[in-house]
Amino acid sequence: MLNQKGQGIISSVFFLIIISAILILTFFAGIPVNYSVIIMIACIICIISFINTDLGLIILIFSMLLSPEISAGGTSTRNVLIRADDIFLSFILLGWFAKMAVNKELGLIQKTALNLPMGLYVVICLVSSALGMIEGYIKFKDFFFFMLKYIEYYLLFFMVLNSIRTMKQARRYILFMLITCFLVSVISLWQIPTGARVTAPFESEGGEPNTFAAYLILLMGVILGCILYAENSKKRLALMGLFSITLIPFMMTMSRGGWLSFFPMVVAMIIFNKRYRLWLILLIIVVGIFLPAMMPERVHKRVRDTFAAEKTYEVLGRRIGISESAAARLDMVGIAWNLMQRKPVVGYGVPTMGVVDNQYSRVLIETGLVGFAVFIWFLITIFVVILRIFWQTAGNNFAQGVSIGLLAGFCGILVHSLSAATFILIRVMEPFWFLMAIVVVLPELVIQENVKYDSIDVT
Repeated sequence: MLNQKGQGIISSVFFLIIISAILILTFFAGIPVNYSVIIMIACIICIISFINTDLGLIILIFSMLLSPEISAGGTSTRNVLIRADDIFLSFILLGWFAKMAVNKELGLIQKTALNLPMGLYVVICLVSSALGMIEGYIKFKDFFFFMLKYIEYYLLFFMVLNSIRTMKQARRYILFMLITCFLVSVISLWQIPTGARVTAPFESEGGEPNTFAAYLILLMGVILGCILYAENSKKRLALMGLFSITLIPFMMTMSRGGWLSFFPMVVAMIIFNKRYRLWLILLIIVVGIFLPAMMPERVHKRVRDTFAAEKTYEVLGRRIGISESAAARLDMVGIAWNLMQRKPVVGYGVPTMGVVDNQYSRVLIETGLVGFAVFIWFLITIFVVILRIFWQTAGNNFAQGVSIGLLAGFCGILVHSLSAATFILIRVMEPFWFLMAIVVVLPELVIQENVKYDSIDVT
């Protein structure tokens, strides 16, 4: 009988043969070279993930914001752009599934407080989409691309959750996420002299500045939390430098939704965290006074354009003018309400419309009142879980810094979701669910670390 190592080697060889066969088929099928190269890299990452899931996840962390995007044609509602990290994630998950097939003791889904609302939301999306396809509101191709993203994010959460065994792993993942944030922030600084809105590296022409702003809000929350709970002044200074660097491209995204989401991120940090609260309030006041004077004219123009009277609304008897893009987001709320009234229970299915720059409107249209209620319950559960873990890990600086940082970043993207469908954006949701998995496992890791130190003290 072969031992576990021998079985792993044989399984890897067979897996390599299967992947090689797939690559040969792609070449014979006439797939363009750039697609074939990305698939080849994805296959290699898949094998790496099968042999060493930890290394596969580290590769995924860097690819989240440092990978290119390619066109995959289009659906009936929009062009489909697939990012390399989307493909990498799919192949890493494939490697993980193969590893679980070989090692039966590895579990698929751990029990967490998020499982029930997460599962119910997926079921409602599936039911509403099935009905939508039957009634002709959506097409299967449209549904497949969108729903695949939702499921991939949740599977990523469970994969990371199952892979973390030690506090050292968790610290390493956070370190690589911060390094990735530093790299993309520095690269994005080179875009500023062009006069264009700053976006994530390696995106197609125009990019998605609003998406990049949401990513930076999430990571700035984590960085700020780690600053407040840094274990020494050297780490605190390094993190403060990183925060300052990320703040520049964040401002230059010219994302008004991003700017608006910055305030709830900081307010959440002040409300739920007692450490350095006064200093944090003073810092916000100083930044609020001096930052506007330091910003270039195009930032001021972007703010003024928000209130350009391109479209007017009557509020409490007064006429208020706002820009056309801001008005479009407000109008979408009315559109969602009207559409929901025609199919109020489970909506029209995923995805009913192309671009809906409001996550809550999208959920209401796609899944009706039932899906909207479950989605809000899901968000509340996420918030409560993170806050509870922040309280549970009192005394551990790393755990509390990361958890309060994720809580603040989560509050930021909740507001950002008023201006974008943030919870389906891969460059926001990949790091979010990765961080969420780390935070969920932190209480267990803190107990494990305390037991380890106690044993050392006894001996």
